[in-house]
Amino acid sequence: MEVEVAFRLNGRDTRVRVRPDALLVDILRDHLGLTGTKLGCGTGECGACTVLLNGRPVNSCLVLGVRVNGQEVTTIEGLSDGDRLHPVQRAFLQHGAVQCGYCTPGMIMSAVALLSKNPRPSDGEIRQAIAGNLCRCTGYVKISTAIRAAGEELANLPQETGGRGSAGQGERS
Repeated sequence: MEVEVAFRLNGRDTRVRVRPDALLVDILRDHLGLTGTKLGCGTGECGACTVLLNGRPVNSCLVLGVRVNGQEVTTIEGLSDGDRLHPVQRAFLQHGAVQCGYCTPGMIMSAVALLSKNPRPSDGEIRQAIAGNLCRCTGYVKISTAIRAAGEELANLPQETGGRGSAGQGERS
């Protein structure tokens, strides 16, 4: 038996028929072809599958797809505007915060959520925001540097073009 799930995905109305026990990560990757969201541990420990649900970072490997019915989901694919990368995506590239890239989408989504509510976070606030995202390649210094740089850029943007509050809010559920 399948159920229909209707939600906003990266700003577009989306409908998909899935099994009632389908996880959001599987719906995104297998049903909708959005492979930027990575499945790492499958237990909510690594953060590779982080997406924004109503602006809050969540581990999509722990979210039943039916839970997003009527909700708003943003994935890494929803951050850029065509070829124009989101400031956090740009900063990760510019500051060498990407190596193998497996953790990068989830890390970026957590950073976007943080910076949407606080574009000038302290080092401790950055550490707390990405605590649920594991990286085995880069370490966290370049990632923190990239998040600070993106925050400065976002803080200086007008609200309607991506300044504070435009990219989601909240903390990991």
